[in-house]
Amino acid sequence: MGDDNPPFEGVFDFCALSAGGSIEAGQRLASGSTDIAINWAGGLHHAKKREASGFCYINDIVLGILELLRVFPRVLYIDIDVHHGDGVEEAFYTTGRVMTCSFHKFGTFFPGTGMQDDTGRGKGKGYAVNVPFKDGLTDQAFQSVFEPVILKIMEVFQPSAIVLQCGADSLAGDKLGSLNLTMQGHASCVQFIRKLHVPLMLLGGGGYTVKNVARTWAFETACALGLEDTIDLNLPWHEYFEWFGPRYRLEVVANNMEDLNVKEKSLDKVREAALRQLSELKPAPSVGMHDVPFETVGDHLGFRHKESKKIDDLDERLAQHTRYIYDLQDSSTSSESDPDSDSDHSSSTQRVSRSSRRQRARNGKQRMSIMTNQVIDVPEYLPATKTSKRRFFASEGAQWDQQLKKVVVGRNGELEGIAVNGKLRGLGLMSEEEESTGWPSVEDNEEESR
Repeated sequence: MGDDNPPFEGVFDFCALSAGGSIEAGQRLASGSTDIAINWAGGLHHAKKREASGFCYINDIVLGILELLRVFPRVLYIDIDVHHGDGVEEAFYTTGRVMTCSFHKFGTFFPGTGMQDDTGRGKGKGYAVNVPFKDGLTDQAFQSVFEPVILKIMEVFQPSAIVLQCGADSLAGDKLGSLNLTMQGHASCVQFIRKLHVPLMLLGGGGYTVKNVARTWAFETACALGLEDTIDLNLPWHEYFEWFGPRYRLEVVANNMEDLNVKEKSLDKVREAALRQLSELKPAPSVGMHDVPFETVGDHLGFRHKESKKIDDLDERLAQHTRYIYDLQDSSTSSESDPDSDSDHSSSTQRVSRSSRRQRARNGKQRMSIMTNQVIDVPEYLPATKTSKRRFFASEGAQWDQQLKKVVVGRNGELEGIAVNGKLRGLGLMSEEEESTGWPSVEDNEEESR
């Protein structure tokens, strides 16, 4: 996805922390050791099975829900991020055991999905609920839709556990969002779900005005603990105190945006359509007896192994050599192809195909950027071409020497500085007679050649 999901150092550790936190939260809820589990590092709802998307590299929510499904028959997923929770909806689009309910902005806005007509497929028909909004949504307007829809879901679906994604980019003043919720309006969702007395997993998500994200998730932690009425809203002094100016309070206030949702009663139409969809479902879909996997998701993925095998020296050297080859290949992909490569095209096809697996790009549909909301045309998976040749193994300066049984590397197609039997050829250190006779063979001096 280009700028939306660039590779960076430590990306695996980041994904392991995010996913491991949600998996562990699911295990705690499933075991009954806690009623509410929080992973503010989670909530990466755009990642899909085959691609990263929208700053999300791995979908920790799906992994956490899979952990809950080992024990709970039905799980409700609620998403109050400003963006549609497309990755989670896609994962459970064909099952009735997970209901996904996303409250999001819809229009020319990333990821471009989440129409109210998208309700699921097959056994999951009706179990994907989408509630689209327009710009400027206020606390009062949001609660007028959120609470009746959730109450209707509780009536017809009767979930055994709830996962609430608390993306903070739906707050007023967010750099990528365009809604107008205050901190109290956002946190009212946590308070409302907590009063339902169902095992609850709270997750983070988006949020690009950092000081408001920190404020809101701190306050919603207090809501989960039932301390929201006693917590001091005046921030105590700390290392980053000046970041929270000019008011230095635990608050996110609304701005003067116009609420486009109240025009032409569009909000009423959205609420009525969502309630109509839910009323057509059969109450509390039954879940037949099924085998519960012995391994947890965390054990299966290797997150809970206390002892790890130590990599021996050979493995470490091979890993370093592999990285060196890949780095060298990446630095040479922009150079011109070998004009004489047609003759050995068939012998190098296998090498080129391995290289092309790293160079090909996604396609199949147009995608939107989460930063610009512009549609992006991504190149298709392309077959291997001459320009994508791995020059490390097939280049003008590298040749296979039959007598040395190794690759020798030179510049401009000439081998330079190659040591043979203690002598140097190509640097003027061998006589013309020695150079004209060619390379000494193993048979000429077996002991010295060895």
